Amino acid sequence: MVGLVAVAVLLAGLAALGCAVAGIGPAWVDGLGAIAVSTTLSGALAHRTGGRPGVATLLALGIGVAAVVVGGQTLPTGAAVMTVVVGSVYAVMATVPAVSFVRAAGEVLVATVVASMTALAAVGFEPTVTEPRFDYAAILLALALVFAVVYRLGAGIHGLGRRGLVVVLVGAAALLLTLVYGELLRRYGAGPVVGPVIDFARWTHDRIGAFPRPLVVLLGIPALLWGCFQRARRRQGWWVCAFGVAATVPFAQGLLEPDTSFLEAGLRIVYSLVPGLLIGFVLVRADLALTAPRGSRGRRAEEADAHRPEPSRFAVL
Repeated sequence: MVGLVAVAVLLAGLAALGCAVAGIGPAWVDGLGAIAVSTTLSGALAHRTGGRPGVATLLALGIGVAAVVVGGQTLPTGAAVMTVVVGSVYAVMATVPAVSFVRAAGEVLVATVVASMTALAAVGFEPTVTEPRFDYAAILLALALVFAVVYRLGAGIHGLGRRGLVVVLVGAAALLLTLVYGELLRRYGAGPVVGPVIDFARWTHDRIGAFPRPLVVLLGIPALLWGCFQRARRRQGWWVCAFGVAATVPFAQGLLEPDTSFLEAGLRIVYSLVPGLLIGFVLVRADLALTAPRGSRGRRAEEADAHRPEPSRFAVL
């Protein structure tokens, strides 16, 4: 019964946000939709991670109502950050183990849909976005939250193993280098090496409407895909999945960037998914080549045995 109510509230919130996008209804319809979606996502994340859904729902409801009723700059921006963080982490938590590349790609699409709903809710609060502080706050808070959850789901640090530890360190280093390098570009501009790359990105944007996000393509989507693939075989796959927020956070805040249209945000997601899934395919094939039995028959046998039990998508992990 509670699940049906949550689904109804979520659909009503999305419908209200759709009306706001289409210019239908009163001016406050976008705020109402944002409250409904963000509150539902908060309760869903608490339920999925074994927390207190009632407390999380009431807290999110209070923050959302205050942001819409009081207004200003601080409360709507804080509500938008909360929505992006909660929705991005839930997008990762809502995935299930996948025994094959095709099923893992499907889980990436599920996370993308959740992140896209989050993007609509975040922009519904009409926050005052100051780049890059909003970006940094969202990604760092999402990382802190997802790793706190994954620490329990992945059997702690001691359960990583040597290969898992290497994967986590490489992912953390890639994320850190990307953030630091992005900040250096913002502060000092592009040098002679990076300048042509940025010019190519602008040229591509002018011709096809958007350009994929490097962090999403190189880290977020491959990590989420490979992590879902690993979770079907070993619990430590959750540690790889955690870096999936490097994709869901940018997707969830894609509509908050100045001068970004809905079409451009959607194209950016599509253009990021295609190369990201290709990189994930390479990772899966390399993993199978190193660990799975040789031959197509051996791979089919490996897939048949790769069924580590996990609760269903909407059950408590």
